[in-house]
Amino acid sequence: MSFNPFSAAIDANTEAMETWADTTRRASYAPERGVEMATIEVGQTPSEVVYEENKLELLHYESRTDEQNEVPILVVYALINRPYILDLQPDRSVIRKLLDAGHDVYMIDWNEPSRLDQHLGLSDYVNRYMDNCVDEVRERSGQESVNVLGYCMGGTMSAMYAALYPEKVNGLGLMAAGLCFDDTGGVLEEWGDDEYYDPEDVTDAFGNAPAGMLDDGFALMDPVNNYVSKYVTLFENLENDGFIENFARMEKWLGDGIDVAGKAYVEFLRDIYQDNKLYNNELYLDGEHVDLQNIDMPVLQIIGEYDHLIPANASKPFNDVIGSDDTEIIEYPTGHIGLSVSSSSHEHVWSRVCEWYWEQSEDEATADDEPAATSTEDTASDDESAPDVQTVDGIGPTFAERLRAAGVETTADLAEYDAAELAEIAETTESRASDWLADR
Repeated sequence: MSFNPFSAAIDANTEAMETWADTTRRASYAPERGVEMATIEVGQTPSEVVYEENKLELLHYESRTDEQNEVPILVVYALINRPYILDLQPDRSVIRKLLDAGHDVYMIDWNEPSRLDQHLGLSDYVNRYMDNCVDEVRERSGQESVNVLGYCMGGTMSAMYAALYPEKVNGLGLMAAGLCFDDTGGVLEEWGDDEYYDPEDVTDAFGNAPAGMLDDGFALMDPVNNYVSKYVTLFENLENDGFIENFARMEKWLGDGIDVAGKAYVEFLRDIYQDNKLYNNELYLDGEHVDLQNIDMPVLQIIGEYDHLIPANASKPFNDVIGSDDTEIIEYPTGHIGLSVSSSSHEHVWSRVCEWYWEQSEDEATADDEPAATSTEDTASDDESAPDVQTVDGIGPTFAERLRAAGVETTADLAEYDAAELAEIAETTESRASDWLADR
């Protein structure tokens, strides 16, 4: 059939008119969709604030089951962005998934630091805020140790905490946590290299690291998608109610960033990213060694195979340098945020995570039922025996086991040693050993 220029022109004009009509129809939805997107709700799982310190709020979520795991889970989110990404919408909520599995769930909401908080460092967040929250959860639950789930930067800080306070951590979950930065291939690692970047330039200018600067940096890691493609996709789906709701919730979270305390930002960039001190077991917080060999509790890593913020290789090697032999890795084909919000992750990942925390809690209950090892001399006369060494505040099962192995079984035995000797026996710091002697 020969080419007919008149027919081609008519066909092109018809197609253009149809496209224009379709575009006009879709655009008519824009005002209504704009209102819906501006008023979308997030973080809807009921909770109450049970502890506050400075800007921090500790949330305790309302149970969704008749019976609950006695060992609670404390969720530790990053200092960047808001934690409701873990409770973004009812059908894709990590918090609800844990609750529906029978877990007792708490979460730290750091909230935004003010200019007055620019001098807060990693030690403040780990040794003060996190430890106070853990103690609050321990007291409320009546448990010696609790389960911890740290996400992103919160996972990195959770690893630090577990190394410093192993007796308070029953099971450690690390989700998309940056733990090893030794040419792991991440864009952020390259951009943050000390050859190109000095984090103090930011804090000297602003005090805290501004949320806007951080958000722009993350967006520039995939500029075509973040500045062009996603809005084209949005326009094409203006008539799709489900798409609009999901898009609005994610955009609300992406635009709801918070500043990061200046000192903590500098320490994290220098010590963790640039110098890789955590992985190399060279990190100290206020003079106290963050010794990875103290992480002797069960550890679960939850990793996104396509995570461009924290590549899998920035997490997986960590299991090889910690004290625990009880480690597991769940690596799933999704990204950094997809671990918490994608429907497939909720179907294939979180059921196993919930089971894992139950397993650790059952192991803890079994250990608690076993009688503590005592010597013949200890049991000869209940009236004359001194209290067990584990009754001392700060001496949990891990430290107690090390002390008993060296013959330090009671508070009377403890008093026969000085802080330096106890620190060597228990593989901890002299300052902690001094606290034991003061509290016995």
